[in-house]
Amino acid sequence: MSDLAERDRTDARLDPALDGPPGAASGAVLDWAAFARTPLVTDPFPYLVVPGFVPPALAAAAGAAFPAPDLPGVLPAPAEAPDDAFGRVLRALRDPATTEAFGEKFGLALESDSLMITLRARTRATDGRIHTDSETKVVTALLYLNDGWTGAGGRLRLLRGPDDIEDMIDEVPPLAGTLLAFRRTPHSWHGHKPFEGTRKAIMFNWMVDAATARRELRRHAVSASLKHLFG
Repeated sequence: MSDLAERDRTDARLDPALDGPPGAASGAVLDWAAFARTPLVTDPFPYLVVPGFVPPALAAAAGAAFPAPDLPGVLPAPAEAPDDAFGRVLRALRDPATTEAFGEKFGLALESDSLMITLRARTRATDGRIHTDSETKVVTALLYLNDGWTGAGGRLRLLRGPDDIEDMIDEVPPLAGTLLAFRRTPHSWHGHKPFEGTRKAIMFNWMVDAATARRELRRHAVSASLKHLFG
């Protein structure tokens, strides 16, 4: 398990090797060297945490350009990547080589057209209850874009079971550039202590198939429209 205290170090130096997978166009955006050398933890479910997956300066700029309104819930990512730091990260995540790299890491045949990317801008005090993701998701990944983090609330905890938020196997502060990814299983329990406020994250899921990804994106788009109308 990763050293939790080490993750809170904002001055940690990154490996300068940022070469992507063969054919990747995202080598200068995503730290594939750090991704490759991070082992996949397999017990009690497969997951990995990569601090600095997006280098600090780019992660800070992407967080500043975060396009989602300051509303709770899940919001769809822009269909067209904006011409800014956030757009660079979004294009890198949509690169088919990213799907290939995650599939290889998790030992799964992931498909690019089953990738669904959504955004979380604000967390409510009622969010973070212990749960597992729905069976429509195969792999869940979160890329955090917050400039610093204090307090225990809002730090995602990977848990041994559904009953105790303190019975954790790992805890991830949502610091800018940090990646958390895990395979969805019936026992991939996770949650966090209450937090209310801005908590920026790109959530990207490989779904069971492309049709499910499209359907879920439409559902989130409708929900986002209602949030805009009624706040």
